[in-house]
Amino acid sequence: MQRWRGYDAAPGGWGRSVVTIGVFDGLHKGHQETIGHAVARARELGVKSVVVTFDPHPAEVVRPGSHPAVLTEPARKAELIEALGVDVLCVVPFTPEFCRLPAEAFVHDILVEHLHAALVVVGANFRFGHKAAGDVALLERLGRTFGFGVEGAPLVAEAGTVFSSTYIRSCVDAGDVGAAAAALGRPHRVEGVVVRGDQRGRELGYPTANLLCHRYAAVPADGVYAARLVRRGHREPLAAAVSVGTNPTFSGRERRVEAYALDFTGDLYGERLALDFVAHLREQRRYDAVEPLIAQMAEDVERTRRAVG
Repeated sequence: MQRWRGYDAAPGGWGRSVVTIGVFDGLHKGHQETIGHAVARARELGVKSVVVTFDPHPAEVVRPGSHPAVLTEPARKAELIEALGVDVLCVVPFTPEFCRLPAEAFVHDILVEHLHAALVVVGANFRFGHKAAGDVALLERLGRTFGFGVEGAPLVAEAGTVFSSTYIRSCVDAGDVGAAAAALGRPHRVEGVVVRGDQRGRELGYPTANLLCHRYAAVPADGVYAARLVRRGHREPLAAAVSVGTNPTFSGRERRVEAYALDFTGDLYGERLALDFVAHLREQRRYDAVEPLIAQMAEDVERTRRAVG
């Protein structure tokens, strides 16, 4: 998959393409349906498929300080898009100037002049251009003018729930990682670099990897979780019991993500790890003594072993 920074990175002589556009945070089942449809139509037409997305999140530019929790970091999102068979990932810098681009200019500059769209595939709720003035109906009218087709991808829902990034963020924020996984089609992932903590887990017999996560990472609600710990360059993940919270037994104040990797004795300091959250085990609790905490941690480990398999 080719990766472009900006639509003006399209090479000279670029032919026709099938384009889909969106933030695509989370790459949930709805996104997968839309992108998969674009890839399939591109193959039918014998042209390239292009996914156009944005960095940073448009909300941060339109309403500074309102950056939503990020479900998939850029590198992870690119990996997931590539796995869907996409030919080109075009990441457009979402600047204040770009934000002010009228809907008609958005279509002409990106879809017509640079990407030479033969077909544009978008979700039913797609909006574009300054103040989100453009919708699918306008896109269709402009398509008739400029000679490209428009196909809408239906929203994906199960049991009456429409899958969206907002819905998944609410699941993660509530600690319902099972519901988040159902909408994503895979476990919710949090990534970070292992940094030194208080060393308290080691003293208790359960040394943990303390993850320093991105400031906007969608970290699940405080609690204890079963997860898979993924290391770069290692094919098999490790089962991990993960604590999210402030460590109330020891009067902690800093919210942390700490992972105890089962059956592992190595050193993880400095490594960048990923945690795939499989199940919520329990809420955070405060213990009046160390012994019941250690007993609870032993139970957490066994429940993790069963949940991860």
